[in-house]
Formats: sequence, structure tokens, C-alpha cells
Amino acid sequence: MGHSKAMSARERIECLLDAQSFVEIGASVHARNTDFNMPSQDTPADGVITGYGTIDSNLVYVFSQDASVMGGSIGEMHARKIEKIYDLAMKTGAPVVGMYDCAGLRLQEATDALDALGRLYMKQTMASGVIPQYAAVFGQCGGGTALLTSLSDFTFMLNENASLFVNAPNTLDGNSIDKCNCAGAVFQSSEAGNVDFVCTEEDILLEQLRSLILMLPFNHEDVLAYDGCSDNLNRKTSDLSSAADAALVLRELADAGQYLEVKGNYAKEMTTAFIKLNGLTVGAVANRNTVTDEEGNVTEEFPKTLTVDGMEKAAEFIRFCDAFSIPVLTLVDTTGFETSVSAEKGTARAAAKLIHTFADTTSPKITLITGEAFGSAYLTMNSGHIGADMVFAWPSSCIGMMRPDKAVKIIYNDEINASDNAQALIAEKTAAYEVLQTSPEAAAGRGYVDTVIDPEDTRQHVIAALEMLYTKRAVCPPKKHSTL
Repeated sequence: MGHSKAMSARERIECLLDAQSFVEIGASVHARNTDFNMPSQDTPADGVITGYGTIDSNLVYVFSQDASVMGGSIGEMHARKIEKIYDLAMKTGAPVVGMYDCAGLRLQEATDALDALGRLYMKQTMASGVIPQYAAVFGQCGGGTALLTSLSDFTFMLNENASLFVNAPNTLDGNSIDKCNCAGAVFQSSEAGNVDFVCTEEDILLEQLRSLILMLPFNHEDVLAYDGCSDNLNRKTSDLSSAADAALVLRELADAGQYLEVKGNYAKEMTTAFIKLNGLTVGAVANRNTVTDEEGNVTEEFPKTLTVDGMEKAAEFIRFCDAFSIPVLTLVDTTGFETSVSAEKGTARAAAKLIHTFADTTSPKITLITGEAFGSAYLTMNSGHIGADMVFAWPSSCIGMMRPDKAVKIIYNDEINASDNAQALIAEKTAAYEVLQTSPEAAAGRGYVDTVIDPEDTRQHVIAALEMLYTKRAVCPPKKHSTL
């Protein structure tokens, strides 16, 4: 049951952590500032509760802003308490969970508050890739404090009564909150892509947050272990070759349907999700052509093209997976890049970033070509040519420069124009081109596909490849860092 009444800052912590496991740190801290009549203000814990506890007996650090104390605003001591939590988390290799309910920076503390916020930015940057950072927005989170959520790895947000913004809706030129509530969860999750999970109730949000924390490593040296798996490793799946909804394919492959989609409301044509395979957490990236509801009805359809938003979403997800040595499974079904003036502004940069991210990733990388895989878009989607460790393809897939009929019309243009039966000639040449160039067998014959597999055997092939790659050690050329 959801809570109709908002939880307090402490109740949120207690709901997230194991019962009676929370240990508070810095409970006696209060504001030091004496300007602007601050000594008359009561600032218990300086508006943020900080400490540590456990989730399923695993150590986790947490801070929860208390809106009842000066609106939860960030001042000098407020930030120092969060800094202390980050220092401990880095020393012990444990995740940090930030719960945001904040009126912004404390105006009475001015430059001290700015210094405090800047120091938090630095702490989060240093922690990035070392420990997972989770943000949960329960109330207001605006201005410079909104950047704290984006510096985190995953952001959860309540569907109602929560706001996330750099500039408030009413301050934007020509806009008002009635026209476009760009601070709301719908906009931030579906349009901006700043929020990964939207939940209707606080307890549902905290439960989903617990699930994600337990699914992921607790630090970058925490080697993912195989959890118990009761699902048959060699389980035959249904014939998935006609499934255009990649989410359904991933659910079918996963252990007992264990599937947790990230940024599910944003750039839906590119699916990013965590799944379990043989008890191991795997990051999945997939081209998605349709969205189906629980009854199997198609609710949305997308072209088989790579979009700027979709590629950026995938790159960000893969980069997280690689930082924590999470294997990446990629499902490919794309005919090219989106063709529009708007897309052209960002396609080259987004594609280069995705190529670079896939190629630079040293975690185990497995690719499954489920449908069409054409041109540079195919290369971009973790092809073997840019470093995938294992590439599988279904017999019905098609791999090449472009669709066979289009290639034939270009190659045999003169003959087709001179033919008395152009359609028959096109059909004949297309069939030959498919066999010689675009069939998965042709790609396998050239070593570009490792194995052509039946769709019903996909689960066992992917699991076997993950087991083989479990001890993968990649050596990168010596350099300070890449430039993309």
C-alpha cells in the first residue's frame, strides 16, 4: 500500500534500510552562520540526516534532506555532513544514496553555501566510477542542487509533489508552469532524460531503489558473483524471431523474467535494462521497434533507426556498466540513422560517442543480431568490428550495407532499365545478393559473426559465452584518457 502522507526525512531512510540498521552521524551538527538573524533559527542536524545502515546486510551510506528545517536548504554544515558520508563511502567501498527535498542554497550563507555546493560537486566527481551513487527526489530540487542528481548514476523521482529543475518553469522565456511543467517527473523522465525511474508512491520508490542497489556491485572492485539461479540454464525460449519488442526478448532470456529497465520513458527506441542471466547481472542495450502492453497489444511503434537521444542514452548506460565491470549484451535491429534536419545536428557526435563507448569498454561484450543490421548504424551497435567479444545472429537476420533489393537496384541499374521483366530480374538478383552478401551465413563465413543460432537456443548460448568471458582481462593502450 502506498503512503498518502509524505514521509519524514528519517522515515525515508528507515523504509529504505534494513530494520533498525540505521546509525546516524552528525546528529548534533547545526548551522554556524550568524548573519541575517541566523542565531535565532533552529537548525537541528542543519537540515539533513546522514549516516549508514544496511540493505540485505550490505553496507550503504545515506543522506536525507529535511524540508522542515529551513526548507532543507544547503548551507555550509549541511554540505559538510554529506561530504563526511562520501569520505566514508570511498574508504569502505559502499554506495551513497541521496534523498532530495531541498529549497536550494541557503541565501543567508551566500558564498559559504556556494563553496559547500562546489565541494559536493567535487566529492561526487571523485566518487564517480568508484562507488554507485543513487539520487531520489521526493520534493523540490532546483538550481545548482539539481546538478547533484545528474552527477549521480541513477535518479528516482516521485510522479507528484516533486520537482527537478535548473531554471524553474515560470522563469523560462515564454513559458509558464501551466504551459509546460518542465520541472515535473513526466518532462524530466520522458523529454529531458534526467530521471531514470518515476514512481507513484514513496514506499514504491524506495522498494525499487532497494532492488536496483542489490542488483548492482557495491564498488568498482566488487566482482559480480553468480547469485543462485533456479531457472534452467539451457531453457528453450519461444520463437523470438518475430518479436519486434526487444523488452519482451530480454524478459524471455532473463532468469525468471528478472528485468529492470533504466530510463524506460526516454528514447524508447533504445532499450537499456539490467537483467539476470545464470544469476549474473548483465547490462542490456537493444534497438526497440515496438512497445507492447501486458496483453500483447502494440502501443507504440518506432522506425528501425538510431536516434541522437537513443545513442546518448545507450552510451551513458554502457559507460556505467564498464566502470563496474558489468557485462554488456547488445541486441541489434537497425537499418540506419534517423534522417531529419534536427537529427543531423547531433547524429555524428552521438554515434561517435556510442562507437567510442562500446569500443573502449573492457567488460565482457556479447552481441546478438536479431533482425536487420545495415551500414554504419550496424557497426555502431557493438559489432564485432569495434570489439564485441562474441557475435551471434539469428537465421532470419540480415547483415550488410543496405537492404538487398535496394543494393540490387543500384548495382544492376542499367540491366533493370533495359529488361523486359524488371521485377523478375530484381527478384532473381536480390535472392542471389542475400545469399552472397547479407545472410548471417555469409557474415559467419567471413568471420564477422561467430555463430548463427536458433532463437530458441539463445539463452544457453549467451549464458555459455558469459561463463567463458567471466575472467576476461583487457589491456588498453597507455594514455591519460580518451577525448570523447
